[in-house]
Amino acid sequence: MKTLAVISRKGGAGKTTLSVNLAITAHLAGLRTMLADIDPQRSASDSLRARTGDGPVLAEINAGKLFSTQVQAQHGNYDALVIDTPAAPEADGLQAINSADLCILVCRPTFLDIASVVRSAEAVRRLGKKGLIVLSQAPSRRNGFEPPAVLKAAEALRFTGMPLAPIGLRARSAFQQSVAHGRSVCEWEPGSAAAEEISRLWDLIAPMLLTVDRGHSAQAV
Repeated sequence: MKTLAVISRKGGAGKTTLSVNLAITAHLAGLRTMLADIDPQRSASDSLRARTGDGPVLAEINAGKLFSTQVQAQHGNYDALVIDTPAAPEADGLQAINSADLCILVCRPTFLDIASVVRSAEAVRRLGKKGLIVLSQAPSRRNGFEPPAVLKAAEALRFTGMPLAPIGLRARSAFQQSVAHGRSVCEWEPGSAAAEEISRLWDLIAPMLLTVDRGHSAQAV
């Protein structure tokens, strides 16, 4: 079993949206998946409870129960555990990072988000974990050109020494609408731009997660 932690020290970055979408996408790909919600706000839990039909198994826990939940998931023959983490306290985020095989650092293209990700990347590196940064809620391209805010964010994030995913999530209403109904955007709006973003991101993340060696540190690409 592999564990994926979705991390953001900055609230409102889109962490829960990504956690829910990745957990459901893993489930739809045929992986026996559990979503561990350690965020006291329980947004991921609210989303999955709104879901009809089968889906990822939900574990509403605190960070202190991550180890026992992992053991339970392993004994239950789960393939993937996705952790939705709180923005604070820091200790909970560190515990999630330490439990993970792969950490996804969610970042909006803003100064404060980038500053927050720099600290998260340091923690991931310090704990010897593999990490990937994903831009979230980015403005859409205009006339085929990337907005300056996105270009500046990508340049700044290079200094973290951690790879930036070539696929980011744009600011699209479909993400909020789908999560409110416990669905992934691929289920909510198949064939849409939002669905394509999640599908391409999962195609990137899945091999990184499922072939990662626990304890190996991330290498920038």
